[in-house]
Amino acid sequence: MINTFSINFSGGIISPGDLFNILVAASKVNVRFVRFGLRQQLLLDMDAYKVPLFAEELNLLQLVYEINQVKHPNIISSYPAEDIFITKTWLSEGVYKDILDTIDFRPVLKVNLCNSNQSFTPMITGNINWVASITSEHYWHLIIRFPKTNIIYEWDQLCYTNDIARVTKAVEQIIVACPAKFIDNVNAKGEEVFKLLQSEKYIIKTAEAPVKFIDFNLPYYEGLNKINNKYWLGIYRRDELFTVSFLKKLCQLCLDTKVGQICCTSWKSIIIKGIDEKDKKKWNLLLEEFRINMRHAANELNFQVEDNCSEGLNLKNYLVKHLSEDDTRTFGICFGIKTRKKSEVFSSILIRRRYLINIWGFKLFSVYDILCAKNFNPHERTGEVFSHGNLKFLLPEELRRAIVQFYNYRAGAAKANLSIVKSTLQVAENKSEVYFFQCSQCLSIYDEQIGEPEAKIEAGTLFKNLPETYACPVCEANKAQFKKIEKSALVLQIL
Repeated sequence: MINTFSINFSGGIISPGDLFNILVAASKVNVRFVRFGLRQQLLLDMDAYKVPLFAEELNLLQLVYEINQVKHPNIISSYPAEDIFITKTWLSEGVYKDILDTIDFRPVLKVNLCNSNQSFTPMITGNINWVASITSEHYWHLIIRFPKTNIIYEWDQLCYTNDIARVTKAVEQIIVACPAKFIDNVNAKGEEVFKLLQSEKYIIKTAEAPVKFIDFNLPYYEGLNKINNKYWLGIYRRDELFTVSFLKKLCQLCLDTKVGQICCTSWKSIIIKGIDEKDKKKWNLLLEEFRINMRHAANELNFQVEDNCSEGLNLKNYLVKHLSEDDTRTFGICFGIKTRKKSEVFSSILIRRRYLINIWGFKLFSVYDILCAKNFNPHERTGEVFSHGNLKFLLPEELRRAIVQFYNYRAGAAKANLSIVKSTLQVAENKSEVYFFQCSQCLSIYDEQIGEPEAKIEAGTLFKNLPETYACPVCEANKAQFKKIEKSALVLQIL
């Protein structure tokens, strides 16, 4: 019987020293591989007889862990993407750490802490989802997704950074205290949660507008890449397994080169930021020593599979193989594979497994449904069934058809946006040409767009800004003799 230890690193931030100590403890019980989960946590699998010894080692390190259960999901954040995929925002790395440091309790609900100007980290796969405001510095939107449902409610207030921890704790207590109302209830109402929240205790203000999710565009998160005068390294493993020996040397290199943190992502990969130019060769040598492959195909990197799910991982590899053989473009798409009823994966196209016979624990004849998120936006919780009841050998072709529909939708949306832009420009152009100013004596025209170059009056000069000494260039009538006239009326006069 395999047992899984789960160790949370808040926000996906791991100290190289702490990780090294965990890996040393893992080596003592002959664990050769570890994994990272969808919620940026560390996962270690081992036989039952090794559990007591490893638990003792973790206790000596004073680390909190769970075995074969998740009562306290990890707090995930978009921190790993900051400064490499996210720039020009008020939300700095220091702000993340300040918030995480003030959360001095272990949430029982899923908490997400994300920058709104990114699509690298899922924003609303949690139950309590904080999304940084674009317009109000140090204020956050709050979106509730009620546990075991797809019911979403966005609070109409913004919360100040310093109160994130307190509001999180209060909202969680309200939801947990009323499970019949708010947990696994499709009729759960967000208004009822915030009626019970004593909002006067916190620094809040009314949100000007709801959160606007940007289009999904997954950055290529693998390889050694330069940004400004530093490098960052992204490491992805096809089988999701990282060898303990490799990670131990990676931690040692971080400590030797003064890299103070490792980030794990929601794509089950790791990112090391802040690598100096002088240390680049050392990192390349490490990758070569352990023959770490880089530059996997993009259509492999944009899949999300449930944790501890060999069936889902095998299905992913099966589909990736067919996508590669058919040379199918998948840019801009996030695929999810779901094999469990209440699991949570981030996807614009979801492949869901179910059984035709599922009675008293007997599961026979698996088939697959393909679902598309609303507007193919993985941040949306609603969608439609594209194809259902597919046998496995039919799934690659059905998936290819769903991909075609995605690009057809994108093309239609692009055309619609172009049409709107053209209409807007035409309206603006028409508005700028609505009026002329006409001399009442000789009917000559002053056009604000043209001005009078011969009198050194520049184009764009408004009639009201002309000096009072201005006179008609034809009959020398003074400025007061000019009348504002619509372009259509001028045409009629000319006719």
